[in-house]
Amino acid sequence: MKTNLGGLDKIIRVSLAVVAGLLVYFEVVDDILAYILLTLIGVFVITSLVGFCPLYGIFGINSCGRKKN
Repeated sequence: MKTNLGGLDKIIRVSLAVVAGLLVYFEVVDDILAYILLTLIGVFVITSLVGFCPLYGIFGINSCGRKKN
């Protein structure tokens, strides 16, 4: 599994996860939308930590700035 997420992409994903987490924590969103946001938060954090996004792999997107081998 090759890295396909760049530093800026990781920062954006984690920032969005924090904002969404705050929305859920302060109960701005609730019910089913809260569960959807929690799922997205998990996906954003995991892909940021791993450095690989499966959708980027499917569509051939690479934001890490390295050339593909």
